Amino acid sequence: MLLENLTWPEVKKLKLTDKVVLFPFGSFEQHGHHLPLTTDTDIVTAIARRIEQARSKNTLCLPTLWPGHSTHHLFFPGTLSVSQMPYIKMVTDLCQSVVSMGGRKIFLLNGHGGNDVPLRAAVREMKSDFKNVKDLQFVFASYWNIAGKTIKDVRESDLGGIGHACEMETSIMLHLHPDRVHMDRAKRDGPKHTDIYRKSDMQYTRPVYFVNEFHEVSKTGVIGDPTLATAAKGKKFLDGIVKEVTAFVDDFAKW
Repeated sequence: MLLENLTWPEVKKLKLTDKVVLFPFGSFEQHGHHLPLTTDTDIVTAIARRIEQARSKNTLCLPTLWPGHSTHHLFFPGTLSVSQMPYIKMVTDLCQSVVSMGGRKIFLLNGHGGNDVPLRAAVREMKSDFKNVKDLQFVFASYWNIAGKTIKDVRESDLGGIGHACEMETSIMLHLHPDRVHMDRAKRDGPKHTDIYRKSDMQYTRPVYFVNEFHEVSKTGVIGDPTLATAAKGKKFLDGIVKEVTAFVDDFAKW
């Protein structure tokens, strides 16, 4: 069920306590020389819509929130970013609307790494703000964390090959929107550090936390190896991601 297709009386009749409210989060930011600015939003929207199609009776899917916290990409023209504190406020305000209409199981599905910190902070704030609302559950996850098995099984790159505008994102975009991908411009880029503290990959968790602006670690805006991307691989990535995230939605529905 897509919220954008409903009228307000239809929403009023919904028994949202029996549904998972799926709220996707994207971004509008640079993705190297070969991918469009809406890549994160395009991918997380495709994931969310496929989940909704598979679970239309049990899921209410909201439109993807395309503005993201992308301060670290602002060196590259075209990036549109919301600063951290206003972003947290925007998310909590929107979730207040969802709670007011009866939502009680709200899943914040993230598709952009820069949203991670503010979305976690928003969940913490909402736990306090809505402490008197009975049976209210907020959960947050980035799709690549839930779908780690799929990504590991499908990827061909070594550690460092998947990060941003990378093998995975480029493959999925080749599957979804091949006319918007410029493979002739794709180049591997990103940090080349081998020590455990500065390695960079979507499937690697650093033992220390620090912040880089993107242009400090990548000349092109890429982290990873997009040259390995194919449309066939993109379908495998997307199908597996949807399957794993749907499995979580099914579990969350029982919480």
